[in-house]
Amino acid sequence: MATALALETCDDWQDYELLDSGNGRRLERFGPYRFIRPEQQAMWQPAFSAKEWQQADGIFQATNEEMGGHWELRNKVEPEWKMKYRNLKFWAKLTNSRHLGVFPEQAPHWDWISRQVQAAMGSVQVLNLFGYTGLASLCAVQAGARVTHVDASKKSVAWGRENQSLSGLQDRPIRWIIDDALKFVQREKRRGQVYHGIILDPPKFGRGPKGEVWEAFEKLPSLLADCRGVMAEQPKFLVITAYAIRASALSLLNLVQEMLAGLGGSFEAGELAIRERSAGRLLSTAIFVRWRSVSSKKDAGGAE
Repeated sequence: MATALALETCDDWQDYELLDSGNGRRLERFGPYRFIRPEQQAMWQPAFSAKEWQQADGIFQATNEEMGGHWELRNKVEPEWKMKYRNLKFWAKLTNSRHLGVFPEQAPHWDWISRQVQAAMGSVQVLNLFGYTGLASLCAVQAGARVTHVDASKKSVAWGRENQSLSGLQDRPIRWIIDDALKFVQREKRRGQVYHGIILDPPKFGRGPKGEVWEAFEKLPSLLADCRGVMAEQPKFLVITAYAIRASALSLLNLVQEMLAGLGGSFEAGELAIRERSAGRLLSTAIFVRWRSVSSKKDAGGAE
């Protein structure tokens, strides 16, 4: 049972930096390029001078709060470029949204997932829902798991396959599934398929491949209930991350504890944050909850 909120920071990157933030924006380095993106959390003043910000290679101009907008480039940016985190390699590129194919703040989750898989010993089946470009899936399979990766976007799944090949993991067991997460889990439940680990990164709002509407507040409780139905008799872990929703880490913790009632184990809840290079401030990006079984607690490491 969590007694305090945790703060996870991604301090082990070499190919990514939060250079500065303020006035509703963040200045970041992704590999060789610098970009400016909107950031509502950054209500303070930037630490860097305006000249530093003007050296950015591109800026995302938002038109609405649901990620709409476009990129304005000041310098030439390659269509895609390689990035690396530990032994994981992946492609970064500008998209029609503000995202570039990686959420750097989730790196502590990737390390945690790797530890859970390694500590579990034996065959571990992992389900990654809303898997995006596959970085959590690759970390799990790199650690020895068999992974089922589900995302509604054909582009994201294709991107994930490319990342798998770039990381030299093309022979590792990943099932790439294009589907609505809720419908997929419900079918897996009827089939009797079970998983030892579950990774969830649900968006605030989204659509499935057939136009299915996802709204986190309405659908998340049902999804978690169905996920409980596909957990193995002795599950090992679950991690859920939530962005831009009107809920606290404590609300998410209460929901997950309700889902996993009777399983015991260890819970963590808190925020993912990125530390600036400029002033050392921490920028909160998302809330999360992690659970691991008692059997893996001793060997898997991590905060209590």
